[in-house]
Amino acid sequence: MSKVTLLVLCAGSSSRFGLNCKKQWLRIENEPLWLFVTKRIASYYDFDKIVITSSPDELSYMKNFSDDYSFVKGGETRQESMSNALETIDSEYVMVTDVARCCVPKDIILDIILNKDKASCIVPVLNVADTVIFQNETINRDEVKLIQTPQLSNTKVLKKALKTSEFFTDDSSAIKSIGESVFYVNGNLQGNKLTFQDDLKTIGCLKPPSKNFFTGFGIDIHSFEKNKQMVLGGVKIDCEFGFKAHSDGDVLIHSVIDALLGACGAGDIGEFFPDTDNAYKNIDSKILLEKIVNFVYSVGYEIVNVDFTILAQIPKINPYKMEIKKSMAQLLNIDLQFVNVKATTAEKLGFVGRSEGVTVHSVATLKYFDWKN
Repeated sequence: MSKVTLLVLCAGSSSRFGLNCKKQWLRIENEPLWLFVTKRIASYYDFDKIVITSSPDELSYMKNFSDDYSFVKGGETRQESMSNALETIDSEYVMVTDVARCCVPKDIILDIILNKDKASCIVPVLNVADTVIFQNETINRDEVKLIQTPQLSNTKVLKKALKTSEFFTDDSSAIKSIGESVFYVNGNLQGNKLTFQDDLKTIGCLKPPSKNFFTGFGIDIHSFEKNKQMVLGGVKIDCEFGFKAHSDGDVLIHSVIDALLGACGAGDIGEFFPDTDNAYKNIDSKILLEKIVNFVYSVGYEIVNVDFTILAQIPKINPYKMEIKKSMAQLLNIDLQFVNVKATTAEKLGFVGRSEGVTVHSVATLKYFDWKN
């Protein structure tokens, strides 16, 4: 047994990255960055266990990509995410890395592990080449080092160091704060962090996303309910009844949500908004669609187009088709031309033909966000 667990921190909000797509979900060919980074480091050493932290909203989705790792819900801060993950780790050592350290070379990983017995925390550092100013005074740059990750720590010591309300930006700072030792090894510029958009131009190991397209299908059905406003695609329809549902019953939006989730492999609407949750009682479905669109973009996709067919004996849909088209284009954040609305009757056959309800079939096409351009 290697006695070392690899912990990859991927729960951040990417607030400084400045894109709708979170950096951990940038596609490297067909792999999200978090998976690319994890596989890369895992190929360098035989770790006892690999643990990955995730944003709570993405935890279930992340598990779809691999069953080789343990996934843990992250916290509001890096430190909180680490503490959550450490509860699941009992190996003697833990190597903690940030997903933003995309291209750390193999020799750095092995050098850190080779020196694991020399201190409570082993840290790669870079020398500073430029003149350094601190509080308007020039200081000796030879006395300044830039800390990198991954860092290897004695697991028990790291757990102890993090039992505090004090905030630390890296593991070694926490370990130093309780009087434990730190040993430094040479770092590498290839281990620089991906923090801002412009950093993508200087990180060399990342291949652009594939040009694949992804198609999802959605279907929803709702029966009629008297004395309720009918809404289709976010548009109020002049009708004497609406849809029986836990939410406002917008059958069109519900169908499109399932198509979007199907295209990115994220399950169905019930997994995100269960009808047993009172938080969604009578909720405006436009709010649900907004959440799903944000999710789709944040995990690395762009919406190419949607096409849906409304099957309704009543009411007449044609007078509302353009209004629905405009509403859905706005909600999906795509141009009008990429939304297609079709409507048909059921020729008086089945529950639709008997004027008992409406069903909508939707198809959505997605592509990866092209961060290379």
